[in-house]
Amino acid sequence: MDPRNEAHIETLLQHLGEDQLPYGAVAPPLVQTSTFAFQCLDQFDAAMKDYESEACLYTRWNNPTTRLAEMKIAAVEGSEACLLTGSGMAAISQAIMSVVKAGDHVVVVDGVYGPTYQFITQYLQRFNITSTVVDGRCKEAVADALRPETSLIYLESPTSGMFRLQDVPAITAMARSRGISTIMDNTYGAGLLQSGIALGVDLVCHSVTKYFAGHSDVVAGAICGSKERIRTLHDWEGALFGGIIAPFNAWLILRGLRTLKLRLDATEVRARAVHAFLKDRPEVAEVFYCGADDFAQRELFEQQFKGTGGLISFLPKVQDRAKLNAFLQSLKIYRMGVSWGGHESLAVHYPACCMDMPEPKSVIRLYCGLEDPSDLIADLEQAMVQLR
Repeated sequence: MDPRNEAHIETLLQHLGEDQLPYGAVAPPLVQTSTFAFQCLDQFDAAMKDYESEACLYTRWNNPTTRLAEMKIAAVEGSEACLLTGSGMAAISQAIMSVVKAGDHVVVVDGVYGPTYQFITQYLQRFNITSTVVDGRCKEAVADALRPETSLIYLESPTSGMFRLQDVPAITAMARSRGISTIMDNTYGAGLLQSGIALGVDLVCHSVTKYFAGHSDVVAGAICGSKERIRTLHDWEGALFGGIIAPFNAWLILRGLRTLKLRLDATEVRARAVHAFLKDRPEVAEVFYCGADDFAQRELFEQQFKGTGGLISFLPKVQDRAKLNAFLQSLKIYRMGVSWGGHESLAVHYPACCMDMPEPKSVIRLYCGLEDPSDLIADLEQAMVQLR
């Protein structure tokens, strides 16, 4: 057996699946084609029957560049298989649709990604699929919401605005005992910081746009799970919905994956420095950061995670919209924008997102990219005058 296949993940991401690259290339080629030609009917029939066959058929069905990226993401998440999609929401919606049917019920934790919440609580209603939103921090609340017709528990741990965790092993064990499927958005965990598969989740979704691609030039998603589940997803929701990833984007993801561990470590260093700055600022009422010693769910975080990455949020004491806008506009290095996981630092306003507070309030979420930590702190410090 090739010893590289038993190596650490940093080594696997450099070499996995790249033993026979053409022309002696050290980087995999981009197979930018829509269709593939065959020399005989037997070869054509084999490709038609099995998307995992050696021969590729059609890029909506399979593509060698995409296959390699899927293999590496599966290694990162620790799953048997992976299906890449055209966006994170394509991964989430396809995974959900692979589980539910008309008349089913879904339990979803509060604070999930907005479009996911909309898809589950609104879009699925047209198929007579109902849902219950629960406080995911309380596993008893999840259990109490289950019904005979519940087919899915949807998790996002932590949530990407307020960083609320769920006891994933306890919830997935409960779900398995009742024949209920689980899906989790693990974009924050990026496989290396947390493995949803290792915690018992059936299907793990990622916005590949973020840490996996890592350069803010790709929109993509991934679904990770068992070979059986991913094969079914590929043949139905994947092939029929057509929400595929382009080969060029898969090729860019392969580039990004090579530095995944390095970038995750670097962004955590910066987030920790920013947390140390924010926690004592007079303009800040509260800081939300999983890596903090006083993080409300610290024990659970240490059980399920190996690190934090670059996300941090804070609640300004001042809630005046004009002052919040002035703060965001005054930032020079942090750019105002959604998403995260790339090289650049970002700041975004979360209006009225704190559902566990007596009154809804506005939160600023920061993503700490790869700039020097002292420069990020200086940028925040000069803008803080706007919050006084």
